[in-house]
Amino acid sequence: MEKETARIEAFSDGVFAIAITLLILEVKVPGPSADLRLQLLKQWPSFVAFIISFAFIGIMWINHHRLFTHIRRSNNTLMILNLLLLLGVSVVPYPTAVLAQHLGQPDQRTAAILYNGTYVVIAIFFNVLWGYAKHAHLLPREDDHATARKITRQYAVGPISYLICLLLSWLSVPLSLFANFALAMFYALPPHYAVRRTD
Repeated sequence: MEKETARIEAFSDGVFAIAITLLILEVKVPGPSADLRLQLLKQWPSFVAFIISFAFIGIMWINHHRLFTHIRRSNNTLMILNLLLLLGVSVVPYPTAVLAQHLGQPDQRTAAILYNGTYVVIAIFFNVLWGYAKHAHLLPREDDHATARKITRQYAVGPISYLICLLLSWLSVPLSLFANFALAMFYALPPHYAVRRTD
């Protein structure tokens, strides 16, 4: 029997795929020049922003997949909350392009604030989606409650941690981006690795 959330997952996969593909379109092909190598080197901010955001969207897709291995039923509220999360995902190419354009420039701080702020919002949407699915009893009764608790604890640190990255933008843009990347690696880990067993 087809899983009740199959259409939600298929639509979500399409949005993730489009968002991750759009990232490379912001890396412009250099025009004719006597020194192509120099032009390519000057594009380092675009390549850095592309690689980081590709990793971030990929990790968000992994986490979305993990959530929906537990979420087996759906309702209108879940679909709306999932759309809000996808709204955040689909916006990622824009702050990525802004960051790539201004990284290493005098106004890079503003670009980093926009970039980090986007991930604060996405982290909140992830928590709201997962929290609602649990409280609305959209997880099967036989689900592994220990795993669900680990997911909850892992996600709970997201909004505050990404807010710290946002605040770090005022002190150091490279440091804020490094912290953001470290957080992405944390969320790439399965919950049973990212969260210690406390039960």
